[in-house]
Amino acid sequence: MLKFSILGALQIRTVSGPAEISGDLQRTLVQTLLVSEGQPVSGESLVEEMWGDAVPDNQANALQAHVSRLRRKLRGLEPGRPDSRVTIHPSGYRLTVAEGELDAGEFVRTVRQAEAASPVDAAGTARLLGAALAMWRGPVFGGFAAGTLCQLAGARYEEYRMRAMELRFDAELRLGRHAAVLAELAEAHTNHPLREHFCEQLMIALYCSGRQADALDVFRRMRRHLDDELGIQPSPALRQVESAILCHDPALAGDARSTLLQLA
Repeated sequence: MLKFSILGALQIRTVSGPAEISGDLQRTLVQTLLVSEGQPVSGESLVEEMWGDAVPDNQANALQAHVSRLRRKLRGLEPGRPDSRVTIHPSGYRLTVAEGELDAGEFVRTVRQAEAASPVDAAGTARLLGAALAMWRGPVFGGFAAGTLCQLAGARYEEYRMRAMELRFDAELRLGRHAAVLAELAEAHTNHPLREHFCEQLMIALYCSGRQADALDVFRRMRRHLDDELGIQPSPALRQVESAILCHDPALAGDARSTLLQLA
């Protein structure tokens, strides 16, 4: 059994340790097949992903040579496997990856599980998402996403990471751990200044940590940033959090588990 990791630089782990995929074209081939989520990828799409505008003269032979090289590599990593992981179909090439073998697939499943979880189990959700977020070793593919398919996949997984962070912060705030997540929330808001939910969460955490003035200052800076960058006003949810802080709404300092449900 192999373990494929793309939440960071591409890695393939075997029972005896990590295995290296050498060469940019081979890495791009593996990454493209991995993010296709078990669906065949056409030869034309693979060629465009791997070579871009610098397509070789005999592209079909060049692609087949790289596919054969990948097959040999994977077969060497799993000598007891009866069939090849890379198969050819009428619609293209497919890399077989079972459930639990791709870190990105496991991460997405965990986020969806957390989205469906009951708000009552905030502690369980926080633990689940904390472990999932720890799977990230850096940007998707280590920032090496040569073509459009990999770039789109990287953006998709990054959006799931943002959602996981929001859900985890929600859970931590429900548990009353406002001060404990302040530094992480401030970093998330700084790194993603147009993502309003991070701003809402940071404002609530600051207010509940006894820093009302700082919470309102975060809102004012966010309002200016939205106006300068996009020419829009803060969302109703964000304005509602500001109003709650201004009037010292008891919900903010009350049942931590329901605060965000009422305001966000």
